[in-house]
Amino acid sequence: MPAGEAGPDSVAEHLYEVDATDPEQQLVDRSDVSTEDTAQIGRLMRALSELRAAEERLSEASQQYMKLSPQDMSAIHYLIVADNRGTMVTPGMLAAHLGISAASTTKLLNRLERGAHITREVHHSDRRAFIVRVTPATAKAAMETVGRQQAKRFHSAARLSASEREVVIGFLQDMTQQLSLEGVDWATAQEP
Repeated sequence: MPAGEAGPDSVAEHLYEVDATDPEQQLVDRSDVSTEDTAQIGRLMRALSELRAAEERLSEASQQYMKLSPQDMSAIHYLIVADNRGTMVTPGMLAAHLGISAASTTKLLNRLERGAHITREVHHSDRRAFIVRVTPATAKAAMETVGRQQAKRFHSAARLSASEREVVIGFLQDMTQQLSLEGVDWATAQEP
C-alpha cells in the first residue's frame, strides 16, 4: 500500500474516537475530560454501534427467514404481543401503531393474509368491524427464531445489579433525548 494510504480497517477502527471525528473540538468541548475518559467514551460509542449493527443483522436475517418486510415484521410483533395480552386488534389499532393510512393497512393485511400469517374475523360485538389475529404457525415461527434470539438480551440485563440497570436506563434515556430531532430545524426543513 502506498505511503499515506490506509486500509479500510485502519479508518473503521477510529470511527468512534472523538479525537478522530472532531480533532478541533468544534462539536464537543473536551477540555475538562481526561484522555483516558475520552478514550473510554469512544469505546462506549463503538459498543453502541456494534449493538445497533447486531440488531440490524438480526432484523435482516429474520425478515429473510420469515419472507416479510420490516413493516410486516412490526405488525406481526404487535399482533403476537396483543395475543399474549388477550387484546383484540382492529385494523385501526394496527394502523395507529404502524403510523400508516387505512389504505396501506388494508394492503398490508391482504399481503399478510395471502401469506397465511394472519386471519381476519368479524368483531364479536361490532359486526361492521373485524379483528386481526396472527396465525399460530407464524407466531410459533417468529418466537422460535427471532424471538428466541432477541430474548437473549434479557440475560445481559439480568447479570447487572438493580442499581447498574438504573444507570444504564438513565444513560439510554438521556442519549435518546440528546438525539431527539424535536426542534431541530435542519431535520424538518423542506428541500429547496
